[in-house]
Amino acid sequence: MVTPADIDPKLLEILVCPLTKGPLEYDRAAQELVSKKAALAYPVRDGIPIMLPDEARRLDDH
Repeated sequence: MVTPADIDPKLLEILVCPLTKGPLEYDRAAQELVSKKAALAYPVRDGIPIMLPDEARRLDDH
């Protein structure tokens, strides 16, 4: 069984949402970086964050 890759904690400290410049939270189970301010979740593929708004998933308001 393959376990999800973690993001380097130092990288997570410097990454911000490209739209809001706000902080991101790493959701290890979903393999996403979540921007609550922008209500977007950026995918992490093979340990690499994809910080493109067009690639991000909208978070549900519910």
